[in-house]
Amino acid sequence: MTYAFPTPASDTGLRLQAATPITVAVGDGIGPEIMAATLRVLEAAGAAIRPESIVVGEAAYARGASAGIESAAWESLRRTRVFLKAPVATPQGRGFKSLNVTVRKTLGLFANVRPCRAFAPFVPTRHPNMDVVIVRENEEDLYAGIEHRQTDDVVQCLKLISVPGTERIVRYAFEYARRAGRRKVTCMTKDNIMKMTDGLFHRIFNEVAQEYTDIAHDHLIVDIGAARLADRPEDFDVIVLPNLYGDILSDVAAEIAGSVGMAGSANIGEHVAMFEAVHGSAPDIAGRDVANPSGLLMAAVQMLVHIGQPAIATRVHNAWLRTIEDGIHTRDIYRATTSSRLAGTRDFADAVIERLGERPTLLPAAAYAPGGGTPGAVPVPPYRRRPASKGLAGVDVFVHAADVPPPVLADRVRAVPSGALALQMITNRGVKVWPDGHPETFCTDHWRCRFVGWSDRRLTNADVVSLLQGLSAAGVDFIKTEHLYTFGGEPGYSMGQGQ
Repeated sequence: MTYAFPTPASDTGLRLQAATPITVAVGDGIGPEIMAATLRVLEAAGAAIRPESIVVGEAAYARGASAGIESAAWESLRRTRVFLKAPVATPQGRGFKSLNVTVRKTLGLFANVRPCRAFAPFVPTRHPNMDVVIVRENEEDLYAGIEHRQTDDVVQCLKLISVPGTERIVRYAFEYARRAGRRKVTCMTKDNIMKMTDGLFHRIFNEVAQEYTDIAHDHLIVDIGAARLADRPEDFDVIVLPNLYGDILSDVAAEIAGSVGMAGSANIGEHVAMFEAVHGSAPDIAGRDVANPSGLLMAAVQMLVHIGQPAIATRVHNAWLRTIEDGIHTRDIYRATTSSRLAGTRDFADAVIERLGERPTLLPAAAYAPGGGTPGAVPVPPYRRRPASKGLAGVDVFVHAADVPPPVLADRVRAVPSGALALQMITNRGVKVWPDGHPETFCTDHWRCRFVGWSDRRLTNADVVSLLQGLSAAGVDFIKTEHLYTFGGEPGYSMGQGQ
């Protein structure tokens, strides 16, 4: 289906321009309702857009598309390069992939920008001065989705953090802060535990921060950082995080501000941008005309700025703010003490349309300038790789063995001819159990046997292959290997407990 919006009328005082094609997906659950409300507001405001619809989500899954999107939809996205998407549902189990993750990674939408602002006293919140922007890395971390079942007891999920991915999102956060007139960028990681992955993110953050002396910066361990965000959000301005933490904290921040139903987000890449509400498809209230369309509408405001229509974005945003001020609230934010009318989805959209051209009287009015603080207008310098000398230092061999005491497993493995490699230690779920293990340590059937070079001879892959052949001949069930490398003479691997 294709929607056709009229050219903005000249008496609005807004600059006439050719309609920008955008791709629209109505999604699942409450998606069709809030998308219809959003498009009605945009049409009434004079947005110069030409939406074309694609089918994603449950309908696409039902037709056999395991990622929830069909090949024809990609053609529209590549052509328009702008995607306004309502929430979609991901079926549980059966190998279905998340559409959100698929689109973000396929189109290189590396930055997820989620503004979280309080609207007190009109929307109840304990933190009336909250105004935080979450910048979330969108492609890496545990959301790489690389998982394996390796033994009867153990499954794994790989956490991938890269230098270029981290540098790109950190630079984006600082550039966004500079463009939007923000004062500080805070990084949150868990690098006291994940010293290499989260440690890399923290290190790159510190390096990039030195290039932005006009913007303050700090770092917090994510657990205490989340606690402080919940308790004192006024202390934060822009927060940049790896993927998983960013996903969690942006929902927390949106709820602290008043309601997750009011939060919109922008997913920005070099070629394409996607705009969506933060919340999910909420099938339990679908079709009841009670959903709050504000999250998708605020995402559409970000989209209008992105496509060069800041005057329309300002017009819509201020009408929305005036509606909130006038106490016309949907069920999720309605309070008898602060609201004047309980509105359904359609009624709320009508109220925003009625207020087009008006401004809020108490809340700060929106004022978007061309290119000012625009998510998609933030330049990110190209990444420059800094290669280091690389040397093979050993190999971690993961073994499936049930009901075997660590000393017995060690004797079995050490009996295998290992050539230039020697068994250094055995761990179980990251805890060293041989040598010098403790009887209280609970063990599963998943073991890591670390082999390192014992002579001055340079190790090669042939040494690893020879070791694995010996283990195979001895009936040792190895299930995975990880080479241990040094980079610039420094270990590129965790040393392990007790090392």
